[in-house]
Amino acid sequence: MNAKPSILLIASVIALAAVMMIPDTFAESNHITVTPINEKISLEETITTMYVPEDNRLPWGTVKGEAGDVAERYPVIIQFYKGEDPVHFAQVNAKGDGSYEYKFRVRNVDLETGEAINIFEGAYTVKIYKVIPNTDVGV
Repeated sequence: MNAKPSILLIASVIALAAVMMIPDTFAESNHITVTPINEKISLEETITTMYVPEDNRLPWGTVKGEAGDVAERYPVIIQFYKGEDPVHFAQVNAKGDGSYEYKFRVRNVDLETGEAINIFEGAYTVKIYKVIPNTDVGV
């Protein structure tokens, strides 16, 4: 058997599986505000909209932040709101490169009935707070 077609077939199956595992949710950045705390650090607030479709079949959602400036020893705070009502709050530590990731259940299964239950469904406002170093320190 030729190795190249086998490798291509395996790579195609892996790529298809990866596409199938991407959550059926999406978020888009709407607004970023930076508020100084003192001469060394500021609070960055990002407000995003997350939408989880009614027909979602995947159990997990994720909030991620790319590598960037995060002040050491300060966690990232993530807040979910349905309209004006608070729904879920989380706190995660940033990695060494300033990136962060928070995974949460979007869908659950009732162990007694086997019925799938949507924990999140519809539109949510997500507020992400992180402490960042001021860029103009010492200028």
